[in-house]
Amino acid sequence: MNKDIINKLKENELLGRGGAAFPTGLKWEMVKSAKAKKKYIICNASEGEPNVFKDGFILENYPAEVVSGVKIALENIDCSSAYIYLRKDYYEKFKETLEKLIGNLSITLFKKTGGYLAGEETSVFETIEGKRPEPRIKPPFPSQAGLFGCPTLINNLETFYQVSKIAKNQYKKTRFYSISGEVRNEGVYQLPEDQSIGQTLRETDNWPNFDFYVQSGGGASGEILLANELDQPVRGQGAIVVFDRKKTNPFSLMKKWINFFLEGNCDKCTPCREGVYRISEMLEKDKIDKKLLKDLFFVLEETSFCALGKGVVVPFYSLISKVLGEKI
Repeated sequence: MNKDIINKLKENELLGRGGAAFPTGLKWEMVKSAKAKKKYIICNASEGEPNVFKDGFILENYPAEVVSGVKIALENIDCSSAYIYLRKDYYEKFKETLEKLIGNLSITLFKKTGGYLAGEETSVFETIEGKRPEPRIKPPFPSQAGLFGCPTLINNLETFYQVSKIAKNQYKKTRFYSISGEVRNEGVYQLPEDQSIGQTLRETDNWPNFDFYVQSGGGASGEILLANELDQPVRGQGAIVVFDRKKTNPFSLMKKWINFFLEGNCDKCTPCREGVYRISEMLEKDKIDKKLLKDLFFVLEETSFCALGKGVVVPFYSLISKVLGEKI
């Protein structure tokens, strides 16, 4: 048993790999120290954003490490049982392999039943409880009251993979990167977590020989960065998408994003529901009303109930300002 795992997580400064980058050791410690008769552990493999596919790669190549990471959590958090929460296609593809690895452990596989937002951590609780996948108000935070009102540890699938490496003293401060778009070598790469986007593209032989920009973090919510801005690490979900400036129609790209946000919207809160719809209406006309867009961005960022609405602003603002050269 890895009773000292929380100290190891802290010493290795492991951050969550689901996008928020919360310190993993601190999260585990909060759940472990919570007073409750029942606790839950959730391995979140709901991966649903465009051009983010690292979790599928890990399930394909390292399922034993994932289950080992969940097992370590079970050993260290008393009165706990666990779920591995899987995107629908991942559930169908990896169910048999995972069940063999799980054996008689207190781990249940759960097939995600909603869209993109059903992967938000509190929406995960609602889905497993058989409710509509909508986000909850925080606080209380999952470590206080999560699944079925009990203290809950929820981490991204890659985080549990890295936990298993730390437990064996094999962690090398790496992370998985999904690289796609106008590149020679699309795929998933495990590389140092703090290296720059530029280094990552060069090291994987994906540095373009044409005028380009990238989307970093996620394939819809990620920030647009120009070629001279790549001396920084990848944030968010570890995705890098490369766009050829000459071949890419910015309005077509923005329509793709807004359609994703429309489809992923749970319609719970008015700012997100109406704000995303109004941006969609604007893009259909291939015109940008800068004053209206500025107002919509403010409302989405300041008043949206969850991260989906807040996340709409970054890709649109960065593309419009950097690629179209429009000041909003």
